[in-house]
Amino acid sequence: MTGAFTKSRISNLFTGSGSYTETEANNFDSLIVDEAHRLNEKSGMFQNLGENQIKEIIASAKFSVFFIDENQRVTFKDIGEKAEIRKWAEACGANVQEMVLESQFRCNGSDGYLAWVDNVLDIRKTANPTLEDVDYEFSVCDSPNALRDLILERNKINNRSRMVAGYCWDWVSQKAPGLMDIEIPVGNFRAKWNLQTDGNLWILKPESVTEIGCIHTCQGLELDYIGVILGPDLIVRNGILQTHADKRSKMDSSIKGYKKLLKEDAAEAQKRAAEIIKNTYRTLMTRGRKGCFVYSVDPETNRYLTDAALGATVGEAAPVIELVPPLPFRILEEYELERYVNAVPIFDLQIAAGAFSEEQWIDECKWAELPDPFVAKKGFFLAKVVGESMNKRIPNGSWCVFKASPEGSRQGRVVLVQHRKIQDPDSGQFTVKIYDSKKILFEDSWVHERIILRPDSRESGFKEIVLHRDDTAELKVIGEFVAVVG
Repeated sequence: MTGAFTKSRISNLFTGSGSYTETEANNFDSLIVDEAHRLNEKSGMFQNLGENQIKEIIASAKFSVFFIDENQRVTFKDIGEKAEIRKWAEACGANVQEMVLESQFRCNGSDGYLAWVDNVLDIRKTANPTLEDVDYEFSVCDSPNALRDLILERNKINNRSRMVAGYCWDWVSQKAPGLMDIEIPVGNFRAKWNLQTDGNLWILKPESVTEIGCIHTCQGLELDYIGVILGPDLIVRNGILQTHADKRSKMDSSIKGYKKLLKEDAAEAQKRAAEIIKNTYRTLMTRGRKGCFVYSVDPETNRYLTDAALGATVGEAAPVIELVPPLPFRILEEYELERYVNAVPIFDLQIAAGAFSEEQWIDECKWAELPDPFVAKKGFFLAKVVGESMNKRIPNGSWCVFKASPEGSRQGRVVLVQHRKIQDPDSGQFTVKIYDSKKILFEDSWVHERIILRPDSRESGFKEIVLHRDDTAELKVIGEFVAVVG
């Protein structure tokens, strides 16, 4: 590009998105922002500079262009959304024109393949349920070794084929170079991440074909052929795609903030994490211009992908391995169990977070290890909440930690309550609700006038459960809700 110009003159045309925190208004005639979905709020190495990158870019130029694909936002920090751009443009008094890039030469120019990926990853429903008549090479491998063999073969052509994976394995070779990062029992597959020294340049090194890239080292890059290993953070059960953020490596910064948000707003945390995980695999599966090969560490997911590619009804041909989704925690055997030290009990209550559930029997419980960042404590227990009446805090089907027999006032707390049947003291009815009580005070005592159990749902139609004075004596608060664990 330089021609007769100096290199610095050309280099000055390109800079990072965090370069405009102190730029004068309308200093540039135009700024063109590529990968605008990856913009952050704050700038600088420590994310402590400026106010908002979108605002700063708009204010710095007379004319700004944002190339954006919201389905390529892959970290909690990514703020690049059309609504966010419109908001700041209007605040700056700018006019907005939105145009759609109808097609792009990615994945051999195959819009059909791109639409199929969106469909199969449940990002958006499209009219492309199969890869029939799609001019793009795609294959589901039955082992990670088979995937590696395909990439090695394709790479002989012009060194333009590489493997990538979801960040579900710790980067142990960072401190112990002799160790392998990714180990998969099938075929005794072992490989290293390519994170050590090269960054995005790993794509050029011939010897890196045996290494594994991730979203942090390959977004924005393109190869001829890509081999994608799907980790346990994205699986399919009975044709339904599930995401599990807790299966990501603890070293993965893309979901930094997930655990904090999980405590504040579990539903929002799980929604955002699901988007990040799906978008990550969408991005990885669209890095190859000529072809993509995939392998999932989960057998049922591998069959789902095969069915979807071949045109079978999604999930129809896949035999059911488990009748329920995998547990988000590990059940401990008796020999490794230290009660309330490394594990808490699981009560099989099948709680109904709607009206009171049908009669449930409390079976002899198992003990489970809590996932990070939760710590086992005396009185903690696990139970599953079913229903939509508390979905602002507790998504339907969530496993939750409760604290048994909470002390003090329960007013405003989310509690698990039991309404026992007098004729059968060993069984009961359970629900999870926000506790509210009205009391009648006497000189030296009080009684409940009524207890109100309030729903907290995004959906209308759920009513309060009101127990009047004669019924309140039968109500027992079993535990207080602590957090959703999965």
